[in-house]
Parts: sequence; C-alpha cells; structure tokens
Amino acid sequence: MKILVTAFEPFEKEKINPSYEVLKNLKDQIMDAEIIKMQVPTVFYLSTKKVIEKIEEINPDAVLSIGQAAKKYSVNVERVAINIDDARIPDNAGQQPVDTPIDLDGMPAYFATIPIKHIVEEIKKEKIPAVISNTAGTYVCNHLMYGILNHIHKNNLPIKAGFIHVPYSSEQVLDRPDTPFMSLEDMTRAIEIALRVIASDTSVRSDG
Repeated sequence: MKILVTAFEPFEKEKINPSYEVLKNLKDQIMDAEIIKMQVPTVFYLSTKKVIEKIEEINPDAVLSIGQAAKKYSVNVERVAINIDDARIPDNAGQQPVDTPIDLDGMPAYFATIPIKHIVEEIKKEKIPAVISNTAGTYVCNHLMYGILNHIHKNNLPIKAGFIHVPYSSEQVLDRPDTPFMSLEDMTRAIEIALRVIASDTSVRSDG
C-alpha cells in the first residue's frame, strides 16, 4: 500500500507551516503502508496540478493532505470540500480569487472518502483534541482537497482522499497572546494515527 501525504509551504509571512513540519517528522512506513511525502506550494491551481502529477506517477491507494488552520484548538478532520475559491489573502503567487468556481464542470462539493469519524475517535483516544470539521474554508486548503477529489471522481480512480487541518505550533504564537496552538509532537502523533486508520481501512484498495 502507498499513501501520498502532502503539506503546504509557509504563507502569509509565517516562517514555518506546521503541516510541513509534521510531514517531515512522519515515519516512512506505517503498518504496511509506504508513506510518500510531498510539499506543495500554497498557490491556487498549481498545488492541485503538482499533486495530480504525483498521483499519476505513483498511483497511491490513498491521499492525505495536511494544512494549517489558525485559531484552532484541535486537529480538524475535514468532511467536505466545496467548489469555490474566495481568498481572504493572496496566495504565494499573489492570486486572490473571489467567489470563483474551482471547476466550472465540477460537482458543487465532494465528501472526504477516508474514515473521518474513526480517525477522530482514534486520535482522541490518545488524549489529543480532534474534531470533524464541516468546512475546509475557501482558501488553498479547500482548493486542493476539492481538486484531488474532483480528479479522482472524474477519472473513476480507486483512491481514498481527505484533508486534515492542524493548529499553529508553539513557536508561531510567541508574540500572539491567547492564540490556540498545539505541540508539533502531538500534531505528528495525530497524523500518524490518521494514517494508521487509513492503512487499516479494508475499503482502501490494495495491489497485493
């Protein structure tokens, strides 16, 4: 089994992106799954293009994308991605789409196909805060989640996919009093738990 895990580069003047710090710390093998790691640009369309190219190259069984969500206390396992870009700030290429469909021919929304409730339950068993989120926003995180699920749907691929938002890390809030954060260690553990659940999910395709 192969699981592609993606994470974003820093954006909005941040020095780090905790999603990428987590990615770097992940094990290369979880259960019987090979973990293939990929950093993607925080850029509309280019992020999706690069991940789709990687999907076509390696043919993974599942794709898990990770992103940063400010002002969150918990690991947020996303339920749905919507077909709209509405950016509060420009992306790293200076693009700032407003009320723009991601794909004019695409579905209005796609649900994550990874077992989101089981993931949340298992993360909470390890005393790490986790919730199901019903909005991935309208920035590049939602754009990427939608783009991956849209590609899978349109090409009828047997690939599971989903998205998890992680909070700020401790170093990001040193000058932001009363801002929620989580330790990098807990975020990494949470994502590895999610990958363990995905790897053990019997509905995920296996080439073996």
